Amino acid sequence: MVGRESWRQRSAMLGVLVLFSFFGAASAQLRYSISEELKEGSFVGNIAKDLGIELNVMKQRGFRIMSGSTESLFKVNENDGVLYANQKIDREQVCKESSVCLINLKTVLENPLEIHYVTVEITDLNDHSPTFPEKTKRLEISESALPGAKYQLQNAYDPDGGTNSVQQYKISQNDHFRLEIKDRGRDGKTPILKLQKQLDREAKGSHKLVLTAIDGGTPPKSGTVEIFIDVLDVNDNMPVFTKDTYSAVLQENAPVGTTVIQVNATDLDDGSNGEVIYSFGTDVKDKFRELFDIDSVTGEIIVKGHVDFEEQDSYDIDVQASDKGSIPFRTDKSVIIKIGDINDNPPEIEVASLSNSGINGKIISEPALTSEKIISVFVSDTNDNSPEFSLSPYTFYINENNPPGASVFSVRASDRDEGDNALISYHILRSAGHENKVTSFLNINSENGDILALKSFDFEMLKTFQFQVVATDSGAPSLSSNVTVNVFILDQNDNTPVILYPLSSNGSAEGVEEIPRNVNAGHLVTKVRAYDADIGYNGWLLFSLQEVTDHSLFGLDRYTGQIRTLRSFTETDEAEHKLVILVKDNGNVSLSATATVIVKLVEPKEAFAAADVKSAAKLDEDDNVTFYLMITLGSVSVLFLISIIVLIAMQCSKSTDYTSKYLQETNYDGTLCHSIQYRSGDKRYMLVGPRMSIGSTIVPGSHANTLVLPDRRRASEEVRSTI
Repeated sequence: MVGRESWRQRSAMLGVLVLFSFFGAASAQLRYSISEELKEGSFVGNIAKDLGIELNVMKQRGFRIMSGSTESLFKVNENDGVLYANQKIDREQVCKESSVCLINLKTVLENPLEIHYVTVEITDLNDHSPTFPEKTKRLEISESALPGAKYQLQNAYDPDGGTNSVQQYKISQNDHFRLEIKDRGRDGKTPILKLQKQLDREAKGSHKLVLTAIDGGTPPKSGTVEIFIDVLDVNDNMPVFTKDTYSAVLQENAPVGTTVIQVNATDLDDGSNGEVIYSFGTDVKDKFRELFDIDSVTGEIIVKGHVDFEEQDSYDIDVQASDKGSIPFRTDKSVIIKIGDINDNPPEIEVASLSNSGINGKIISEPALTSEKIISVFVSDTNDNSPEFSLSPYTFYINENNPPGASVFSVRASDRDEGDNALISYHILRSAGHENKVTSFLNINSENGDILALKSFDFEMLKTFQFQVVATDSGAPSLSSNVTVNVFILDQNDNTPVILYPLSSNGSAEGVEEIPRNVNAGHLVTKVRAYDADIGYNGWLLFSLQEVTDHSLFGLDRYTGQIRTLRSFTETDEAEHKLVILVKDNGNVSLSATATVIVKLVEPKEAFAAADVKSAAKLDEDDNVTFYLMITLGSVSVLFLISIIVLIAMQCSKSTDYTSKYLQETNYDGTLCHSIQYRSGDKRYMLVGPRMSIGSTIVPGSHANTLVLPDRRRASEEVRSTI
């Protein structure tokens, strides 16, 4: 085939050469490359120039494109031989499926005839995005499908060629599937969906994935398709009863058709796999089946026969729930039916003896015969007892900085009833106001009463709070009781001592003190002041000298923080001394802070001048305070004197005479008033009031109108009297 094709080509070339020889013409071949989507009239190439044909020759002989299928795409200027695009060229329309788009033209230079072949390559632009045959794709996959199962998806189509065509696929993030790509060569790349984790319809019945196709253009273009996966159900779930226990009380002689109790079961499967039917268990006795029946659809147990308490007071019946799967699953549940007694039997009289029974029938003549029978009496419980807490109130102590979310304490309640009547649940009583803000950070386990703190407590912000817990039983109707819980937050050593003095303007604990050189030992240099937000030992601060330039010069009181000189200064002592004071608390793990005091020694005159400047502002302030204090004291004194004068005048204006049963020392000064002196403890008092007459009484217990006198004598007895 190769040889034959080569022979055909050589024959064609030979024919062309013969044709050219016949017309005396020459031939040449040119190749141009342009991008698609060029505007109409865009320059392609200069044929005449590239062939070496002079312009005057072009004008004399003429130049044109021979007619053909692609002639309309281009045009040539007859005068200068320039090739132009005659219209906007869409590569995908011209070349269809071809990966390389070549357009062959024949140009003719006449008189004599010359044919020149021109090939124009249309290069591709990334002007198309990948597209899928459908916008959405739906798959059905059984939940029984095993990991590794593969599902082929449709290819995306991109009319662009080369690297501008589809180069890769991506799938949206998910837990169950991953994407594999199969390269089919010229047919492109095919995406394949591979199951990597088994599906569970009961957990998630459908999945949505987004498949993206991306081409290799710059910038790349993409297209997407949404894949919806419906998970087909298999019968892999058993029916589950909605209650752990089923029990009911049925009064005897209940009419036929009475509903005793209804059982209910659910199945997570779908369709017939999830449809539940009910029946009695295979071991249920025929006697029970004569008395009761069960509705296969609703699960209602119905009275079918005559129920008699005296025959049997309770029944334990097995009920079976089954689905409708091809291989059905079944679940059994026991139902307890207690028969309630009603008064449906009259008393029976039994004759213990007969007159003709002879000597054995005479109870007096013979020893009495007796018989016994044990009767079991079952007392049905009613919900007549409220839950009772083990303590009331509860008091708990919690260390601050407790870990959030941890259980901090528990409350417990008990109920003397049985069954559901004794099943207790707990909740915190929420109320408006400040207590609600605190209890909002608390949570309680409704089953066991464990109380959890959702945040850490801070002793410095909250020291104690109170709330109430309610315990409720599950009876019908339910009963409840509540209990008060008092919570005290215990302080932890979580606050570092804060230095109050010295403090400089930038907030660092450093201060400068100037003292005269001539001070004596024991002179107070300054006092370091600090506080700790903690309490007790955690807030008890001790001071110590951590660093000092001369230990012989300064001493520090470890309890007060006072810095004093230990000796007088000499000429050889440095003029400046640095003291670093350590302030620490007494917690188990003590926290500390440091303060720096710079002590500068100055000459006495300089020290006094500095002291005057410092005290000037304070003196002004003290003068203002003294002024206002004097005004206040003066006003109070005047009001007091006016009150005394008015009171004495009112008392003296009374005409009633008074006397006293107590010892008196009357100092009569010519007025209607008199005074009584008496002692109390180490103090001596004088009572001023109107003259008392015989028969008057003194009401003890008041100190009105009583003046304190200097202690001039000791009395052997104490007298207290009041007007």
